[in-house]
This record gives sequence, structure tokens and C-alpha cells, in this order.
Amino acid sequence: MSTEVKVPTLGESVTEATIGEWLKQPGEAVALDEPIASLETDKVAVEVPSPVAGVMGQQLAAVGDTVNVGAVIATVEASGAAAAPTPAKPEAAASGPAATAPATSEGVDTVATMSPAVRRLVLEHGLDPTKIKGTGKDGRLTKEDVLAAANAAPETAPASPAPAAPAASGAPGRQEERVKMTRLRQTIAKRLKSAQDTAAMLTTFNDVDMSAVIEARARYKDLFEKKHGVRLGFMGFFTKAACLALKDIPAVNGRIDGDEIVYNNYMDISVAVSGPSGLVVPVIRNAETLSFAEIEKTIGDFGKRAKEGTLTMDDMAGGTFTISNGGVFGSLMSTPIINPPQSAVLGLHRIEDRAVVVNGEVVVRPMMYLALSYDHRLIDGREAVTFLKTIKEAIEDPTRLLIDL
Repeated sequence: MSTEVKVPTLGESVTEATIGEWLKQPGEAVALDEPIASLETDKVAVEVPSPVAGVMGQQLAAVGDTVNVGAVIATVEASGAAAAPTPAKPEAAASGPAATAPATSEGVDTVATMSPAVRRLVLEHGLDPTKIKGTGKDGRLTKEDVLAAANAAPETAPASPAPAAPAASGAPGRQEERVKMTRLRQTIAKRLKSAQDTAAMLTTFNDVDMSAVIEARARYKDLFEKKHGVRLGFMGFFTKAACLALKDIPAVNGRIDGDEIVYNNYMDISVAVSGPSGLVVPVIRNAETLSFAEIEKTIGDFGKRAKEGTLTMDDMAGGTFTISNGGVFGSLMSTPIINPPQSAVLGLHRIEDRAVVVNGEVVVRPMMYLALSYDHRLIDGREAVTFLKTIKEAIEDPTRLLIDL
């Protein structure tokens, strides 16, 4: 007896997705609710769980195919039933080490609980996931577990290396590889280009002395982590400072809708985090009402789930203002692009010691460049400069965050 596997509801206004990866191949044992495929939407990767326990049957779509919500993409056979043949498409039969884990009870559990990001790393390094000790919750494998196993493994050639692109005639070693853009990357490209084409974008800069925040973190980080179970980071300070500045300059928290300006009386802060398929921007809801600990816990959870590929569409819906921290990658200065329909984005950068003049004397201070890119159709230069100045003052004197100055 066969059970159909359908594309699940993907989120508001999302009607289709792309088959990103088959996590189970025909003939393999499948547990109830075990992911059998990964779908790529405009924003996130979504796993498709098996509705029943049994044996993976027919794959009715190939990797790269676009499928609609509710479409049947596979079948699962009752235990003991023969697997149905796969379609004649070569992509649908693409194999590799994705599903070669032993079918022992321990092996099935290990494979079943792997996130898409961990699966990808296992494939890249040609590792057997059942032989890696997991340090995550309930013994699950993490990216760090896989990387550690890969570093400890002897140098061996992959079991099924991808065929190398032919070298150009007369130029040994000059090769090129063509890889289809993921749906997420295509969407990012379209949205960024649309932002440039639509908005009258301008960027204004300032710099900020991070001494006070660094001192506050050093003084309270242990007590903070002991009480709240999360580390006190820089993003908590900047999120609070942004909310303070957005309250004073509401245009930065607004958007243009046709010939109207929409001013939001709430502050949903999008924070850019890096995931396996690119940059994603989950949203801290009503950030103006949250404590430092609540903000840090939310950001920490977003970062963890972004790496695991488990962020949902709801996590990234909406947002009134974005903070992007390129400093974690070593960026000194940049001009970030706004995230439509938002009207502004704050770019943070790396902290470095620089010589500055304070009270007529040259001193060395830990400095950071701030960049605010904004839609000049809505936000005037005076407002942009005032916004950045408010953030600078709040970071250089964090007491302002407590007394709303």
C-alpha cells in the first residue's frame, strides 16, 4: 500500500518551492515524520516529513524541479513492500553518499535527526554519520561534530567525486564549474536589485567609541550569563539603541506604500544572520518591549537555527528596520542595501583600535564605523544623521538606554 507525500503549506503567500535535495532514496527505511526531502523556498529551506513509517517509494519530482503546495512529490510504501521505480529523469536518481548510512536502529536515528546543513557537510566530507559522536541535544550531530570528524579523518579521496569540468584546451588546470543558483539565492539577487532600482538609496556614516559597552560587558558578562543563561553581546546594545533612535525619528521605521507613507508604532527589528544558503533576516518582534536578555536569547536562537537550516517563513515575515553586522566577518566599512519594503538598514562593522582626539589629546580607543543606508524618498539627510548620532550617543553612554535619552 502506497501513501502519497505532498508539498506542505509553506507560509503566507508562498505557493511553490524547488526540490533542493532528496534525503531518502527509494528502498530505504523511513520513520514516521522523518524528513525525506528538502524544499527551497524564497526565504528558507523546508523539510518534508514522511506521513507514515515504511519504505521510501517513488520520487515523482527531480532535484531542481518547481513544485506547488499540495503537489504529490513521492510515495512511501508499507513496510516490506517493494519500492516503486523512480522517474526516468536522471536528476531524480541522483545518489551519492546522502543515504548510504547503515539501516541499524542507531544509524537510522542518527540520520533522521540531522539538519540539512549537517547533511550537506557529511556529504561534502564523505563521512559515515553513524560513526560520529553527536554532542547536540539528545546526541544529535552538529556542524562542529562533523567538522571535527572530518579534520580527524585520514586524507582519502571521496567515494563518489563529482566529475571535474574539462580543462580548456591548451591550458591545463584552467577549469570552470557551473552550479544552478538556489531559489533562495535567486530571490536575494532579485530583491537586492529591486531595492537599488526602486529606492533613492543613500548611505551616511559615523563612528562610535565602543569603550563604555566593552567595559559594561566585561563587568557584567558573568553575572548576566549566570542569571539569564545567555551571553551579553553587542547586538543587545545596538538593538536597544536602534529602538531609541527609531522612536525619535519615526520615518526610519516607516515605509512607502504607493503614494502613502506608513508609520509603524511598533519596532520589529530584522537581524541579518548567515545560513548555509546565504544571508537570512529573521525578525525580533516588538523589540522595544524586550529586555537585553530577551533580545540576546532571541538572536542566539536565530543564529543557531540559521546554521541548522530550521528557520521558518514566519520567523522572517515582516520587519520594520534591519541591523546587519558585517563586523563578525571582519568588515571595516560597507554600504548595506535596504531590505524592501523597509526604508533603512544599519550596518555594523569590526571594532579596531584607532587614534582619536579626546579633550584635545590623542588617545587610542576601540572604534567602530556605523553606516545607515536609507531611502531618500522618505528619509531626509537631517533625519538620517540625527538617527546615527542618537545611536552613537547611546552606545558611548549606555545609561541613556535605561533612562530613555
